Amino acid sequence: MYSLQIIDYFFLFSLVSIWVVLLFNIFLTLSGYRFFTKISNHSINVIEDMESFPFVSIMVPAHNEEKVIGRTVKSLLSLNYPRDRMELIVINDNSSDNTGLVLEGIKREFPQSNFKIINTTKENGGKGKSNALNIGFQNSAGEYIAVYDADNTPDRLALRYLVHRLSGDCGLGAVIGKFRTRNKKKNMLTRFINIETLSFQWMAQAGRWQLFRLCTIPGTNFIVRRSIIENLGGWDIHAIAEDTEISFRIYKLGYRIAFMPLAVTYEQEPETIRVWMKQRTRWAKGNVYVLLKYFRKMLSGGTGPVTFDLLYFSSIYFVFLSSVIISDGIFLLGLFTDIRVGVSGNFLLLWLLAYLLFVLEVSIALTMEKGEANARNVALVFLMYFTYCQLWMVVAIHGIVLYIQDVLLKKETKWYKTERF
Repeated sequence: MYSLQIIDYFFLFSLVSIWVVLLFNIFLTLSGYRFFTKISNHSINVIEDMESFPFVSIMVPAHNEEKVIGRTVKSLLSLNYPRDRMELIVINDNSSDNTGLVLEGIKREFPQSNFKIINTTKENGGKGKSNALNIGFQNSAGEYIAVYDADNTPDRLALRYLVHRLSGDCGLGAVIGKFRTRNKKKNMLTRFINIETLSFQWMAQAGRWQLFRLCTIPGTNFIVRRSIIENLGGWDIHAIAEDTEISFRIYKLGYRIAFMPLAVTYEQEPETIRVWMKQRTRWAKGNVYVLLKYFRKMLSGGTGPVTFDLLYFSSIYFVFLSSVIISDGIFLLGLFTDIRVGVSGNFLLLWLLAYLLFVLEVSIALTMEKGEANARNVALVFLMYFTYCQLWMVVAIHGIVLYIQDVLLKKETKWYKTERF
């Protein structure tokens, strides 16, 4: 009888936690929908409205990126922004492939451009994205710093939208844009990633900005004030989720980070499960590092405006994840043992409602992007819950385990660079 009572408590905890997270996320989605509607109805003409052009340093960390770096650099050199008001800095971070040769070829092709190539060595490079960004920053001159990943091809007006938004509000420390999946039609995995990008990432960003004026830097397609990076002393070289970590420090300085969805970039996503799992494990492991780093400060009252984000991300990585594991474990116990939940109720109906709520949340997000709310994508959303989302749980658990293992064994954090196709 005692063991049954324990199971009942665990079951109720998992049931309540899952529903609270689901309902809050649908609330975020609806708020994000409202934000996108407001942006769509607000005319912004960055060609005619911009009168001043702050000098911008665009930084691109690149480690073994020969397959994609050429297209990225040419795209950035073609941005609609005055040539004399920007510089492009590519940090060729101890690459062992032909990244350097590709970059030198483009430099000869665009001799008039303000294009710098920084080649790191084994001594000062190859230590992850944060280290590469710090090296690039030391060699930059811009009043604003923009960052793009090596696989990105932004729209020609993307930088103008970011600069226009940042320069128009002195209370902003940074502005983030939106990224889309360039290779979404490659296979089933990239189609799932495309849907995830539109719903769980960007709709959540839009909802958090609409409700709480909070956003998290995504790692690419963003711009930040130089004075802030100088104040912070650069990026945390121990953080493999450097984007989340620096976001929290920007908020602690008293600045906000705004979302400008009209600044769009396209990026290549993993095309195999192996590469996807390595990438997302790094994300999970890096976010756990950031959460624990700042959660300790939250307990002492030292986090200020990021407290909500700490609680939000903790609810996803710890509360929601543990609730799903408990729920699945109780289900398996019921199948293979005599142990049963003593709480009465129509739990099949509750599960069905939760599933439909998930489908509704993602479908709402799809309606905000032209051409995405089609029959095929909606069908994929129904399938996504049982496949892609379950894989995410495996990745999250793996990331948490690896983080604990590194802490216990005092291992140095290793940066995993996403393989390109």
